[in-house]
Amino acid sequence: MGEKGLVILVVDDDPAHRAMLGAFLEGRKGRVLEAGTAEEGLEILGRTRPDLVLLDMRMPGIGGMGFLEKAVALDPSLHVVVVTAFAEVETAVEAMKLGARDFLTKPLDLALLEDILDSCGGDAGASGRGEGHPPLPEGLVFKSPLMEQVLSEVAAAAVSSCAPVLFCGESGCGKEILAELVHLWSPRSEGPLVRINLAAVPESLLEAEFFGHERGAFTGAGRARKGYFEEARGGTLFLDEVGDLPASLQPKLLRALDTGKVRRLGGAEEIEIDARIVSATNKDLEEEVEAGRFRLDLYYRLAVFVVEIPPLRERPEDILPLAAKFLAEAGGGDKRLSRAAERVLLAYSWPGNVRELKNSMERAAILAPGEWVLPEHLPPALRGAQGRPSPRSGREGKSLAEIEKEAILEALERCGGNRTKAAKVLGISRRKLLYRLKEYGSES
Repeated sequence: MGEKGLVILVVDDDPAHRAMLGAFLEGRKGRVLEAGTAEEGLEILGRTRPDLVLLDMRMPGIGGMGFLEKAVALDPSLHVVVVTAFAEVETAVEAMKLGARDFLTKPLDLALLEDILDSCGGDAGASGRGEGHPPLPEGLVFKSPLMEQVLSEVAAAAVSSCAPVLFCGESGCGKEILAELVHLWSPRSEGPLVRINLAAVPESLLEAEFFGHERGAFTGAGRARKGYFEEARGGTLFLDEVGDLPASLQPKLLRALDTGKVRRLGGAEEIEIDARIVSATNKDLEEEVEAGRFRLDLYYRLAVFVVEIPPLRERPEDILPLAAKFLAEAGGGDKRLSRAAERVLLAYSWPGNVRELKNSMERAAILAPGEWVLPEHLPPALRGAQGRPSPRSGREGKSLAEIEKEAILEALERCGGNRTKAAKVLGISRRKLLYRLKEYGSES
């Protein structure tokens, strides 16, 4: 392995998925071998021994299970990670019995994949701060290690010109900005970027907005009009708040994505579409699927590449640089944050995320009469948070980092080592949990 990093074999019959994984893994200094069938993967195993195999289970021919049986027979120590749909737990269990080491569910959580890479050792797990993504456009400010990881994933996703990307995260955490980066860094950057906020368009108008309409298709349709899919030809269509897509429109969107064609309202002719789909949601779409509010097949279609964005409270390194940027943009270019104001900003939990921070700085730029922004120029909610006592309950004398570490390890123990459950119990993102566990591992 040495300086060249891990050798990783990706066995998957989906070329777009292989290309994305290849871009992500090679960006972490790994060497990637690709196989489009299980049989081709076994041929590669006959010539070389990879450090890790990422195996898709649903393939023609002998399929993932057939590959696994033969591969483990050839080399019982081979580290195989199977990839299944999140609804196919039984398949994953059967694969583990046959000798797989780990399993990942689709859509892939790249932070969890990176954690598996780290467990294999070598440089493949290193994010390479500042090296895993192209230069940021002027005006974009990110300093935290968590966001460096996110940007590396965005860069890997952008390599593909067609595979859908889904951004997940709380409201106001910057999903639209990162969707713009996918477009900017992709081969489609010369094409249009068309945005639609699905929560802001009345349900009665959505179908016409999506697919367009011919003249006279309905009352008030005085002329023909292109829909969003046609407008985004050669570029990117960004579906913001996709979790709010009405149930009546979900099968129609799925059909358009499956066939690559749309038909305008009132039209007889099908129109070829050529747009890369990028979506964003502040909802847990897996929970929405289980509750029957979102189609499982549409979820899989949109979530080929999932990027989870941590909330602002989990990346405090970004708070002050972003605050200075927003203050300058609000007309306060000659104003500066006082030390006391900085302490207030850092002590606040930012439930409204980056959007709330921007609004706070716009207020401060108006209220601060002189050069310095003081605590009294900030919203009352921020100032009130600084004075709230925090429960200590037997943790006197311990640092915040020590208390956090205790809480994380305790939650993991209570959840039987399940990191997803532990993150939910702690109220933090899975990405933050994995990042902290990496830090604890480096301490030992």
